[in-house]
Amino acid sequence: GQLPTWLQGILLRNGPGMHTIGDTKYNHWFDGLALLHSFTFKNGEVYYRSKYLRSDTYSCNIEANRIVVSEFGTMAYADPCKNIFAKAFSYLSHTIPEFTDNCLINIMKTGDDYYATSETNFIRKINPQTLETLEKVDYSKYVAVNVATSHPHYDSAGNVLNMGTSIVDKGKTKYILFKIPSSVPEKEKKKSCFKHMEVVCSIPSRSLLQPSYYHSFGITENYIVFIEQPFKLDIVKMATAYIRGVNWASCLAYHKEDKTWFHFVDRKTKKDVSTKFYTDAMVLYHHVNAYEENGHIIFDIIAYTDNSLYDMFYLTKLNKDFEENNKLTSTPTCKRFVVPLQYDKDAEVGSNLVTIPSTATAVKEKDGSIYCQPEILCEGIELPRINYDYNGKKYKYVYAAEVQWSPVPTKIAKLNVQTKEMLHWGDDHCWPSEPIFVPSPDAREEDDGVVLTCIVTSDPKKAPFLLILDAKTFKELGRAIVNVEMHLDLHGVFIPGKDLRTETE
Repeated sequence: GQLPTWLQGILLRNGPGMHTIGDTKYNHWFDGLALLHSFTFKNGEVYYRSKYLRSDTYSCNIEANRIVVSEFGTMAYADPCKNIFAKAFSYLSHTIPEFTDNCLINIMKTGDDYYATSETNFIRKINPQTLETLEKVDYSKYVAVNVATSHPHYDSAGNVLNMGTSIVDKGKTKYILFKIPSSVPEKEKKKSCFKHMEVVCSIPSRSLLQPSYYHSFGITENYIVFIEQPFKLDIVKMATAYIRGVNWASCLAYHKEDKTWFHFVDRKTKKDVSTKFYTDAMVLYHHVNAYEENGHIIFDIIAYTDNSLYDMFYLTKLNKDFEENNKLTSTPTCKRFVVPLQYDKDAEVGSNLVTIPSTATAVKEKDGSIYCQPEILCEGIELPRINYDYNGKKYKYVYAAEVQWSPVPTKIAKLNVQTKEMLHWGDDHCWPSEPIFVPSPDAREEDDGVVLTCIVTSDPKKAPFLLILDAKTFKELGRAIVNVEMHLDLHGVFIPGKDLRTETE
């Protein structure tokens, strides 16, 4: 096929790549050592490269020729110490764990720099052109967070907004929204952006010892949208996991009898909206988008009715019969919640406070709290991406990987959230990754551009390839076939040519 002449830049992807070290194996697919790969678009041609992230975790494991650093689903043990005191000490030092810097989930842009990220307090700077691993940054040196999301947001000035959980601070467990500035003042050029990190606001956890797990959050022009779901991390269990010989993932529990609480933090006043908004128990990983309309906040998410998704990716289940034998007990559903921030305070109990056209409802309860029920936009999509120029604004299109009852995507979909119409791309034995939208330079409409996705195949005779689709029609423009073993990955970014420093810089 043919690439559009304007498509210049680098598609950078991240995901787990190595699952066996010496005689040891990770338990979970999400634990594998991070493998970066990139597709560089230059004058109608595509160049591929891949490289393992040279994290401290990678170095320690390779040097020991076995897994010595714990990941979320795999607890690693030090060599049995001969000395009983050393043994006791190694147990104690694991109570607040020293987390891994195996940053295998996403790529974050900070100023002109790019970082590989996961959900611990560590991120690793990388060179997007050579995929070389550079310095390690520890968030917890700048703000009090023990874990952070891998899905930050960027405001109009290019600052990074992200959320993390603070567990250890004086017994007050809270969720912290922090900001990393995109640049530092001229006179402090030698200082990094991280030295200027600031806490924007904090939300106390409803439970001191069981904070909610979250993978992303939402943002509108004036609000931060944070969902406190009843999928929780048990801190006491986590602190004793090493001694008990279990992994940290076993310290996560879904409380299906609990409610899911919505928090809306005003970005100007930094205060949480006082009305209590909630919905039924659910598990979510990915926010799609959020925006404001006539006194309402509208946010779209991909939600599940249980936490079976994580369990699907234990490596014992990822065998040749994987597609037949592994069925999700809850299919991912794209849900739209419509939350009235401004409503008639004298409205009757039991009345629906939503005043814009939608089948979503927000019903006033006796105690003044508001029970929200969503409109279903579609079922069976995950790894959602939008045209980021429309982030926090009213929008039309979501690009996503299509999954039915198996957790592995088989198609790429484009959903119109206003009409609920869908377009699909699929091919036999093809497993696509998260689709990334790249706008064309003179875009007039939201879907002017292309969609890029990496395709791995379950047919050993078929080579993997990068697929380029016209975002409007979803017709295939071309594919770049890569004759190497390519892995399923998680997330990534497209860096336009104009944002790449030239080698001399």
